[in-house]
Order: sequence, then structure tokens, then C-alpha cells
Amino acid sequence: MSGSHPAGTDDRGDRLAAAIAALGAAFGPRCATGDSVRDQHAGTLTDLPRQRPDCVVWPETAAEAAAIVAIARRWQIPLIPFGAGTSLEGQVNAPFGGISVDFAHMNRILRIGAEDLDVTVEPGVTLDQLNDALRHTGLFFPVDPGAGTATLGGMASTRASGTTTVRYGAMRENVLAVKAVLAAGDIISTGSRARKSAAGYDLTRLFVGAEGTLGLIVELTLRLAPRPETVLAVVTVFPSIAAAAEATIATIQSGIAAARIELLDPLMLQTVNAQSGTDLPADGPALFVEIVGTAKAAQEHLALFQDIADAHGGRSMAAAGSEDERRRVWKARHDAFWSVRSAWPGRAYVVTDVCVPVSRLADCLTETVADIAAHGLLAPIVGHVGDGNFHCIVVLDPADGAMRARLDAFLDRLAARALRMEGTCTGEHGIGQGKARHLAAEAGPALEVMRRIKAALDPDGLFNPGKMFEG
Repeated sequence: MSGSHPAGTDDRGDRLAAAIAALGAAFGPRCATGDSVRDQHAGTLTDLPRQRPDCVVWPETAAEAAAIVAIARRWQIPLIPFGAGTSLEGQVNAPFGGISVDFAHMNRILRIGAEDLDVTVEPGVTLDQLNDALRHTGLFFPVDPGAGTATLGGMASTRASGTTTVRYGAMRENVLAVKAVLAAGDIISTGSRARKSAAGYDLTRLFVGAEGTLGLIVELTLRLAPRPETVLAVVTVFPSIAAAAEATIATIQSGIAAARIELLDPLMLQTVNAQSGTDLPADGPALFVEIVGTAKAAQEHLALFQDIADAHGGRSMAAAGSEDERRRVWKARHDAFWSVRSAWPGRAYVVTDVCVPVSRLADCLTETVADIAAHGLLAPIVGHVGDGNFHCIVVLDPADGAMRARLDAFLDRLAARALRMEGTCTGEHGIGQGKARHLAAEAGPALEVMRRIKAALDPDGLFNPGKMFEG
């Protein structure tokens, strides 16, 4: 069998019927084949074609997840793990049909280790659910992709990051261990609660970012962080994208305790103002900066940032210190994607991202802005520029073939630009279907090593086939 594709189609109908019958017998109403539920488990938030599964199953325990894998293996039916369905590169699509494994019922917080700053959860626990449960401890889970409904299993599978990566790191740094169901149905643990280990291969990192192509994650142990004593937020408008990027570089190099450094370009600011009722200055790109620490240290670091902003032509609004004030500041950032969808109804949207070393951020942003203008694209920019990551939300008419061709060429140039600057074609969205064509250029000979790992752990190609690898 190929490492990327499931069994052939000659007797697929019979095999599928047998698998669904077995799942129905084992799971009863927690196995569904209706059109509406299958539609809900297909697709993506962007314009990739929706490809629905043949059935949806909701396990409630790791043992039940293993039973689903055993049925799929017996009848050679693909398995597609499903969290909240917020992935952006088609990771939850089912190009070969199959079984969507929805972890919504595996949503228990199993243990909170406040003394050790860690927590163990099932994969269906959402970010908001976890942080609500942690509120009384003075701790929080620091990875913030901007969607509180995102599940921790999905965030781990796509190696998510977000607005707070500049200070706390991404899922890669914050997952201590996972339990996963492998192709043979066995459940393995990839690590421990210890903060370091020199014991064997780092299998945790192998599963974090594998996009469900190597197995089903059924449990995660995560790092937690103390809630800071003081949090200050400020919005600063700059005369150009290059100036905002240079100020970001200087802020990182200065050691300022910034928890977030986010960029919105003028078009994005205008869009958010129109759709969300905010009144942010939109005559230039803006940095949204959040600084944390003790009351004294946060004020000192804010003053240092404002000095840097002034040196780069920045114009700062008043700092927001209360939680309500900060929520108003960050509402614009978190509303960005939905504001674009509201501003251009009936259009298609492609949300793409790249990430480069922070030292190359100004160059990459400047070239990208010029590229957008030169090819007549409508593409507001928003980004986690504190770690060199930014997103273009491209708006297009799905019936305009010429526009689609311009978009595809732009996406290819954007990925190539990031690679030329020693970056990556995807900082946090993953590869899925949408970026499979860019992985070969980035990985080079290492792509064949990835294929070998996939073939070794998933010899029948049943785990999320059609993702990450072309052909």
C-alpha cells in the first residue's frame, strides 16, 4: 500500500457498508451517515472544495478510538480526525471518503497540575474551556490562535501558534506528551510530565504537526503559564509597512517583555472599523502590542517600546491597562478574518500565511505588498509579526478564472519568497491539501524521509490520506 492513499476502489462499496455496519453496531446513534452531518464535517474556512466523509463517529474514550481504528483497518477505510473544523488548508476534508472521527465527546480535563504548571486533557477540550477551568488557579494555557473554539487536539495536530507565540512559543513548545492510537490499534504515550528528557526519539514532536496522518491523538499533556500581574496594550500606527516591521525587529532585539506584537495593514484596519464598529486610525499600518510583567516593569517596558516606535515614525494611542480596555483593543485583531468575510459577502477567501526570520520581515512584507498591488489583488494583511509570521486574506470572485490564476501565481511567489528568505511556506496553518505543492520545495530530500515515516506508521495509508503529500 502507498503511504498516502487508502486501498483501491474495486470493492469499496462492499467494504464501506461492512465498516459502517460494524460502527453502527458498536456506537449506535454516535455513528451518523446523514447528509447534513457529513456536510458539517467537510471542507474548510477557505475556498478549497468541500469533500465530505461517508460517516461520522463520536468516540468517548481512547479505547473507543482504538476500536474505530481497528474497524477501519479491517475494511481498509480512511480515517479523518475532526476537532472544531477551523483548519484552513483542508485538513478535515475527506478526498477519499471514509470515517470522520469527531472528538467532541472526548472533552474532559483529566488533571490539573498547578504545582508543576501542567495539565492533561482529552483532544476535544477547547481553548476557552481549558482557560475557564484554569481561572481559579492563576494559570492559563498560553497558545492563542485567535479561535477560542479550537480544540487542543486540532491545535496540536496542526502545530498551531498565534498571537502569543513571541513570548510563550507555539504548540511545539507547549505539548509535553501525547497519547495516540496507531494503525495496529495500540495506544502509545510519547513522553512524560518531566520538563526534559533524553530518552530516545522525540515522538511527541513527531505527532505535533502531523495533521492526523500518523495516528489519532487521544490525550495531551500541556504546559501552563502563570497569569502576569500586569498587562498593558497599545496600538501604534506607522508611516509604512517597512517602518512597522523595523520597529518590530528593534522591539524583539531590545528584550522588551512583549506577549503579542500583531500587525494590521491599512486595508485591514479600514475593514475592521467598518464591520466591528471600532475607530482605529487607518492611515497607516498598525502594531498591536501587549506587554506583561510587574506593574513597574510593564510600564518601563511600555516606555521603551514607545521610544522605539517614535524612532520609526510611530504614533501611539493611549495604553490600555484594564481588561475591558484590552478587550476592546484586541477585538479588532480577533475580528479580522470575520470582518473580511462580512465586508465582501458572496466572495471566496483564501487565507494563507508564511513565516520568515524576524530580521527578514521588513523585506518579505514590503515585497508582498508590492506584489499584491502589481497584480491587482484584494488581500488585507494581518500577522503575528513578533515571530515573523503574517497572513494574507485574499478575496476573490470564484467565477473569475483569470483572478484565480493570478491568485495561484501569487501564492506560489509568496511561498518561494519566504523560502528564499530562509523561512517557511506555512508558519501555523499546516500543509493539508492547500500547501502540499509547496512542501517539496521546502523539505527537499527530507520529504522522502517524511514519506518513509508515514509508510512505516501507516502502511495502509488510512490516516488522513491526501494531506501533506502530493501524488
